[in-house]
Amino acid sequence: MTMERFPLPGTDILESDIRSIPGIDHGPDLYLEFQGQRLLNLASNNYLGLAGSEKIKEASIRAVEKFGTSSGASRLISGNYSLYSALEEALCRFKNTAAALVFGSGYAANLGILSTLAHRKCLVFSDRLNHASIIDGITLSRATHVRYRHADPEHLEYLLAKKPVQAPKILITDTVFSMDGDKAPLPEILNLCKKYRVLTIVDEAHATGIFGKGRGLVHELGLQQDIDLHMGTFSKALGSYGGYAAGSRKLVDLLVNRARSFIYSTSLPPAVVGAGLEALQQIQARPEQGPRLLEISCALRSHLQELGFDTGSSTTQIIPVIMKSSRAVLQAHAELVQAGIYTGAIRPPTVPADSARLRLALRADMTSQEVELVKKAFCKLSTRQPLDEQK
Repeated sequence: MTMERFPLPGTDILESDIRSIPGIDHGPDLYLEFQGQRLLNLASNNYLGLAGSEKIKEASIRAVEKFGTSSGASRLISGNYSLYSALEEALCRFKNTAAALVFGSGYAANLGILSTLAHRKCLVFSDRLNHASIIDGITLSRATHVRYRHADPEHLEYLLAKKPVQAPKILITDTVFSMDGDKAPLPEILNLCKKYRVLTIVDEAHATGIFGKGRGLVHELGLQQDIDLHMGTFSKALGSYGGYAAGSRKLVDLLVNRARSFIYSTSLPPAVVGAGLEALQQIQARPEQGPRLLEISCALRSHLQELGFDTGSSTTQIIPVIMKSSRAVLQAHAELVQAGIYTGAIRPPTVPADSARLRLALRADMTSQEVELVKKAFCKLSTRQPLDEQK
């Protein structure tokens, strides 16, 4: 009846690209449960394994015992409590900024940041492979969206030079790209932003906890003073949930008063905020975990390349194994499950057409035994998959 009265969008999607919610238990853990099997988990963004940390769980429980299970309202009404102040003060120290603001999610943070700072007369320059939350935030702002070729400073300068000098300009980029595992060329980009007087925003979602003693790629490169607003999440390497913005007091106060995704949302529950606060302390106490994960990733990526797999331009803990067709990816995913490994099977529209891939999200809590399991599974897979489907 619904289809007859109102044609639903997306009904022309190929069967191999239709997605469904998998029946998974223990999804952030090193081993998850899927279809009655215990599988090594290379699909989660729990890069440091902190979601299972006893100290973080205990901090979450203490927060519930003191503040209950819900904030009850937006923070501007009655949904605030002292843990929020403690977390935002810790973020300021962590990111070396004057102010910070916690959002309900990374998605909400990008929507709030962009719809606040950009406007109809603004130009927002955005890497073509930026996360969907950035694209949606630009759309919501009604600014002019100027997309430059992925990680291409020359194309960015070409576009900047074409636009009116007086037009307000913002640049936003992921620092580590979630589907390709490569890094933005930040020094070149930031030099251009200085030259053309562009406000700069970085999304450190997949770099937090890994680079710069956990602070992100910007801090790894010593560029923190060149960034106007830092965005990040607690939901990946920090093992909790929520997003944040950190920058000047003026910018953060503007977000408090204008960011609709902050103002009109019930704030995060105490359990989540308590976990995020403890997670910040954990990664500062063990800064060696990020470099260790990158070492594991480098060795495994080299092994995959030797087997003939296309890992794109990955240089981080995210390794795509690009197979082009969705059918080839689903077949490889099923074979890896048989080998005891669970990966992301990423297909259009999440990635462009003809770039379907397995997405390996490696973890610092992997031992040499788990790394060897992955190597053997892909060695077997390489003998069964035609090379023209891998490349």
